[in-house]
Amino acid sequence: MKSDIHPNYRTVVFQDTSSDLAFLTKSTIATSETIEWEDGNTYPLAKVEISSESHPFYTGKQILVDTTGRVERFRKRYGQTAAAPAAAAAADAPPAAEASDAKEAEAKEADAGADGEPEA
Repeated sequence: MKSDIHPNYRTVVFQDTSSDLAFLTKSTIATSETIEWEDGNTYPLAKVEISSESHPFYTGKQILVDTTGRVERFRKRYGQTAAAPAAAAAADAPPAAEASDAKEAEAKEADAGADGEPEA
């Protein structure tokens, strides 16, 4: 095995922020927070929004997860505003009349026989 190419595989505490479930397992995740576990040792802490304790598939009920602001953070990070994507999409799309005319022309070409005449 080559040295210094493998991630640090260590014991980490994962904590579900919506249900307060915490479990100790091994992982290579990089974290900046730590927590004192039930055994008295301090471990790196990785916070997750959904786990088996809060996921609707396992619980059988829908729980509202607080994800407010994700779209705004994305737009802020990548420099998009709410109007910019809509304007760009509108500029790229052909008007409805032109699009339907183009589809009709394509259909007529496809229906044309070997002699170039439309089939009856």
